[in-house]
Amino acid sequence: MSSLPFQFRRVVAKLRLPPRSRLARFALLCLAIDALLYLVQRLEIHFHGSGAEALGIWVALLTFTNAVLFSILALRWFRNVALWRLRNRLLVTYVFIGVIPVILIAIMAIFAGYLFAGQFAALLARNEMDSEINALQAVNSTIAAELDATMREGGQVSENTVNAVLSGAKSQFAHTEVRAWYKGKPLVAKSAKNQTSAVAFPAWAGSGFAGVAVDDQKLYIRAVSVNPRGGAPLVVISSLPLDSATLSEIVGDLGQIRLLAGSQRIRTGDGSFNINVSDNESGSDDKVFASTTRIEGGAPPRAKGALDRPVTFGTLLPVHDWSNGEETQILVQVSTVTSVLYERLFSTFSRLAEGIRVVLIVLAIFFAILELFALVIGLGLTRTITRSVASLYHGTQWVNRGDFSQRIQVRSRDQLAALEGSFNSMMASLEKLIAEQKEKQRLESELAIAQEVQGQLFPRGDLQFSSLELHGVCRPARTVSGDYYDFLNLGPERLALAVGDISGKGISAALLMATIHSAVRVYEFGGIPDEKVLAAAGVAAISAPRSPQGISGSNFRGNNGGGIQSPSEVMWLLNRHLFHSTPAEKYATLFLAIYDGHARKLSYTNAGHLAPIILAPDGSVRRLDCGGTVIGLFEEVSYEQASVPLARGELLIAYSDGITEPENEFGEFGEARLLEVLRENQNLPLPRLSESVITAVADWTGGGEQSDDITLVLARAS
Repeated sequence: MSSLPFQFRRVVAKLRLPPRSRLARFALLCLAIDALLYLVQRLEIHFHGSGAEALGIWVALLTFTNAVLFSILALRWFRNVALWRLRNRLLVTYVFIGVIPVILIAIMAIFAGYLFAGQFAALLARNEMDSEINALQAVNSTIAAELDATMREGGQVSENTVNAVLSGAKSQFAHTEVRAWYKGKPLVAKSAKNQTSAVAFPAWAGSGFAGVAVDDQKLYIRAVSVNPRGGAPLVVISSLPLDSATLSEIVGDLGQIRLLAGSQRIRTGDGSFNINVSDNESGSDDKVFASTTRIEGGAPPRAKGALDRPVTFGTLLPVHDWSNGEETQILVQVSTVTSVLYERLFSTFSRLAEGIRVVLIVLAIFFAILELFALVIGLGLTRTITRSVASLYHGTQWVNRGDFSQRIQVRSRDQLAALEGSFNSMMASLEKLIAEQKEKQRLESELAIAQEVQGQLFPRGDLQFSSLELHGVCRPARTVSGDYYDFLNLGPERLALAVGDISGKGISAALLMATIHSAVRVYEFGGIPDEKVLAAAGVAAISAPRSPQGISGSNFRGNNGGGIQSPSEVMWLLNRHLFHSTPAEKYATLFLAIYDGHARKLSYTNAGHLAPIILAPDGSVRRLDCGGTVIGLFEEVSYEQASVPLARGELLIAYSDGITEPENEFGEFGEARLLEVLRENQNLPLPRLSESVITAVADWTGGGEQSDDITLVLARAS
């Protein structure tokens, strides 16, 4: 016995019924207060207390609040507990996909069928009414023709002429009232039974009329024919009272028809009427048509079976006020059964009607069987799906614990089985992927360090002399750059300028860039070393000829480490150093120059780099292309050296191919566009000028990914 409470608590805990959220605790508190107030209210009622009514309001408010809160909690529980298992989710999915749509379609079909049947019944009633109006119009036209013919023959017009025409028409037309005028004078009159008032001829019906009209508090089917005769009109008006007898004859075996009038009071001067106000007690000028609000005719047909359901539907019928011709609407309501509508619908091929009905019933049964079969198949497939998903769930628990040795047992050959096999393969390779990820993170960390170190190699700011200002910028395409530029301060009004581009990209290019950076500084400040210095610097071919071929004696001023060297000498040393210390496919382009501010002269050599440009204030251009081939590719290369003056206001532009080679659908950016941007912004400060150039390149490529390193060095003589 003691185990029952424990089992109960275990089940409750498993179903997550104890309140855990603040909303659940608040709902329980509201429920307790509601129950307490309800108990107090019942006691107040029992002892005839005065506070029962006020307590009732609070009880109702708290009951509504509890209903809302517990509905929210029920939805949460259903979502978090009942729908946690995939099997339950699939069952609910099948219900929503397979069952509910069928129910909705059935409801829609029933509703649409009822609307169709009702609309068809209303259409039949309206057609019968229109047929009656057309028949009366035809009778009225015949009477007018007969009267006209009698008058032309000189005969005496009498009521017998009218009766002769009416006797050949429908039986209900025997009660038709006929009035005729010629030249505005009454010609003949046939009054209906119990008719007490004469029919007037309004001016608005002068061109003819056929329809339903309200006159003297009653509804009529009325037709007006106007025949011109000798310049004077012959007017004939036929009126059929629209009462229960007439409606019964009109509707026939269709069912019961009702005319329901509106309920608005409108002045006669406005051209409206009211057909359900009984009298006029206000004494105003309003004309009130006192009549019954409901005129019925016919009787509802009997149902022929359980499926023969009653159908009631309505349509609007236009009614004209006979006094002024204003139109309003009254409701025509039809009550019938589906069998009558079915017979009317298939009246033209009645032999097929029963066959069509049988076919529809057979199709309904067939579709129901298919739906049931699909539901059974879906439930059967649910188990196979949930079993595989459960296995995959257990596999994820193994992965969560870091156990990659477990494997899922594959029991079938479907897509879920393939998924289980893929999961097993994933677990086998997951440990390897984790190791690779750690290695990738280590490489990314090293790249970040390399980027930071490389950033220290570039000049940290612009240089400013009294005769020259310098600005440089380098934007790598990747984490690290293979482009190179450097400014070396050689003393008062003297500096060295280097701009280079390393073959390739990434880490290898960055390492070669660092090598060139260090070598340029060593060779520029240290002079031409001897064999021991070359060996210490890493030059491999000490036994190579010592004389620097291609460098004239006037340019070759070695001082054994005692001074600054010319650009051609430094370039020769760099070429030999890179040739012997780097792989054969590695090389670099380099522009190296020394500026003397006192003489305003620039001495340079160019090792295969894009020729820098000197842009004069008047827009003329000089290119610095004196030098030789790239460095590091051949062992013995001569490099020519040249000197050019740098006048005040002239602008030196040294750049890498990342400036001119970016492409779009119109081709490369090119040197011509670079010069165009420089000429347009020549007088801007150097940082803004370099920013304009880089922005123009980015706009040319459409802001896409940068394909190459961009390096730009600007120097302006002042």
